[in-house]
Amino acid sequence: MMLDRISLILVIIGAINWGSIGLFQFDIVAWIFGGQGAIISRIIYTVIALAGIWCLSLFFRENEVLSTNENN
Repeated sequence: MMLDRISLILVIIGAINWGSIGLFQFDIVAWIFGGQGAIISRIIYTVIALAGIWCLSLFFRENEVLSTNENN
């Protein structure tokens, strides 16, 4: 599903940003878009948070590939 892949990409971007904050005290999103308080930065933080919430659904879905292989 395309939404799953987009969400996963956004979560990876968020993880890289958090890693840069933790290791180097450098917020990539804030640096690119004009600070943590800038409206575009806040929108990006929100979109990444929503992607993370969407990715939680991956834990509760039955894997379609496994279920089709088990039926053969």
